[in-house]
Amino acid sequence: MHIEHIHNSYDHFFVFFSYVIAVFASYNVLNLAKTISSSRGKSYGLWLLYGAVVMGMGIWSMHFVGMLAVNFTVPVSYNFEIIIASVLVAIIASFIALYIVVHPNVSKRRLLAGASLFAIGISTMHYIGMEAVDLKITYDPFYFTLSIVIAFAASITALGLTFYFLGDQKYRERGKKFASALLMGTGIAGMHYTGMAGARYEISLEREPAVMMIQQEWLAYFITIGSILTLALSLLGLYITRRFARQEMAKQESEKWYRSLYESNQDGIISINSEHIIIGFNPAAEKIMKINEDNYKYKPISSILPIFVFDQHEYLREMYRRSSKGEILRYESAIHHHSGEQIDLSMVNAPVLVDGNVMGNYIIARDVTEEKRIKERNHFLAFHDELTGLPNRRMFNQDLSDLIIEQQGSGNSFVVMVMDMDRFKVINDSLGHAYGDLFLQQMSKRIKQCLAGENVVISRMGGDEFAILLKEIRNEEEAVRLAEQIITEMGLPYQLKDNEYYVTASIGIAIYPQHGVDAVELQRNADMAMYEVKKQGKNNYHFFSNELNAQITERVELEGELRKSIEREEFELYYQPQFHAGEAKLIGVEALVRWNHPEKGILSPALFIPVAEEIGLITNLGTLVLREACRQMHKWHEEGGPLIPVSVNLSSQQFYQPHLARDIKKILEETGLQPAYLELEITESMMMDAETSSEILEELSSLGIRISLDDFGTGYSSLSYLKMFPINKLKIDRSFIQDIAVSDNDKAIVASIISMAQHLKMDVIAEGIETKDQLDILVASNCSEIQGYYYSRPLPAGELASTFLAPLHK
Repeated sequence: MHIEHIHNSYDHFFVFFSYVIAVFASYNVLNLAKTISSSRGKSYGLWLLYGAVVMGMGIWSMHFVGMLAVNFTVPVSYNFEIIIASVLVAIIASFIALYIVVHPNVSKRRLLAGASLFAIGISTMHYIGMEAVDLKITYDPFYFTLSIVIAFAASITALGLTFYFLGDQKYRERGKKFASALLMGTGIAGMHYTGMAGARYEISLEREPAVMMIQQEWLAYFITIGSILTLALSLLGLYITRRFARQEMAKQESEKWYRSLYESNQDGIISINSEHIIIGFNPAAEKIMKINEDNYKYKPISSILPIFVFDQHEYLREMYRRSSKGEILRYESAIHHHSGEQIDLSMVNAPVLVDGNVMGNYIIARDVTEEKRIKERNHFLAFHDELTGLPNRRMFNQDLSDLIIEQQGSGNSFVVMVMDMDRFKVINDSLGHAYGDLFLQQMSKRIKQCLAGENVVISRMGGDEFAILLKEIRNEEEAVRLAEQIITEMGLPYQLKDNEYYVTASIGIAIYPQHGVDAVELQRNADMAMYEVKKQGKNNYHFFSNELNAQITERVELEGELRKSIEREEFELYYQPQFHAGEAKLIGVEALVRWNHPEKGILSPALFIPVAEEIGLITNLGTLVLREACRQMHKWHEEGGPLIPVSVNLSSQQFYQPHLARDIKKILEETGLQPAYLELEITESMMMDAETSSEILEELSSLGIRISLDDFGTGYSSLSYLKMFPINKLKIDRSFIQDIAVSDNDKAIVASIISMAQHLKMDVIAEGIETKDQLDILVASNCSEIQGYYYSRPLPAGELASTFLAPLHK
């Protein structure tokens, strides 16, 4: 047999092209590594097969493109069966290597095993592919060995880089991957051309053609198709992996957002899988529930039930059963901490749905302990008085309305009391609101103690007003017993600021259904009865009656008319003369207001002054009286009348109004009356606030106005006020005068007042003188200034002028 040696050379274009194919395939596999690793189930097998095909076809294409690069001096053909076998070897070797290495936690041992198998596969594919050539090939042992070494190095490099990019968080960096692909491509091509360099080709002139042989030009077409397929698969892989990478990036971003939301959420979250096993707590759940995740993780959800309040266990089981069927539930619960603290929770059971199937549950818990406490506190304050803790007006009205509905048609009665504290405002203003609040708290305790054991609702309606609903008191006798009991208890001294203080109570009583059949009517009628007590001297109780209703109706009508009377100028001043008893000389007049009602005629101040005070008209009325009195007195002076003063009463509301001295000075300037001819009468109650009263009186006195203390001896002031304040005259009240002729006590009191006034260098005048006996006793006691019906009743200005001033003009 004749053997002929064949010489060969290389086409550099094909050499370069083969290298490009190796690089392209390597780059694609690096891209696919993360996708394969992240896949699960069937998708994992498909991606692994796809990667093996791309890698195997790339290596195979690179090999046969390299074969095409060889220029043989004789025509050659190739064994098709061997070519197919080489393709399969390349793909199988790639599959095995990727299966071993593409794993998140691959060890060095596993990497070395995979690289060894891959190197054997590449080498086998290469030398099987070489056997497809219809030539006799011998190999140089050195180059043969070197090619195997290079194959192993290339495998280590390829699979090592694959593992590197698998674990690298920045595996999407194209620069790194492309440089790695160049290195892998160099290793694969290096192995191929090293093996080719050691090959010796020989041809026998007597050779017989093999079965299924293809010529080199046909091989070129076949390899072109394979290369194109490889490139197509690579491009498809690049497209898919880039899309997968974007999805993976979005997924990781979503997971990061979810994890951040999960970890940072202030609501506690418990994760439960489809097997009802707890798989995790977020930090807030541990904090809110005061539990440790390690004690409950991977345990059944029922294991956490004991921390919840016992009577809710079955309810919580039902909530979980319903949410496990896909229902979103919101409810409230509570847990008992081992310290004894109860933690109120707002709970949400949120099932995890995947394709309509419940895959687990989230139990979300929010600590609403403080929120619930505030809500309960606000609800309490909505129906209770914050200071005393008693029901407020809203709750009282609700209870009263409910009781009326309950008792309708039953024939039963119950009682509504309205109670107001007498003189509380004086104490509150003098001691301050802090002590006033303490006072109200003590009063509330006394009322509750007094009615202990009774079926009652005690309410603070506002200020010092209280209302009492006596649910089981059926008649007036029982109501009287409790009213007297309350009045007695309220009248006992209160210890405040190291002193004893006294108040009394005025109570109005209405009985259902005699005095009203609805809540508004019952309370209004009880109020009417209470105001009647005030009117009659306070410190008592009074039942509502039809007569009282008529009086109140008349009073309401009076209020409406009184508001319009000032605008209509229906008020008129009467003047009561004041005389020097020894000389029967006119020494002054007191201005007294009368209401000249268009229908009812002249009305006494006793009828409308209290009403004016209640509805806030007393200041306007007082200013009107003061201006008219000053105008009239100045007119009499101008007409030649005696230079005597006019006395005008100041109400407490007038006295404490801002800028009183300035306003009076302005009136004097407008009317032209000299200040020395104006005498202002005040009461002892106005001096309770010593500091404020002193300041006001000093301002008035500095203007030249005289100050008279009216109704002396009937108030609550201290005698020390007489030396503290600039008071010019004392006025002895008529209550001491009316029985002076028959009462030694009254006679002694009057004598004492006169003596004291004289020693303090004060003038003194007695009012209400009606008899000669009264006059004689006063004159004998050195009281020379007299006022009363004995000399003259109050007269209109014209009648006073004609009776007392006209004779003086002659």
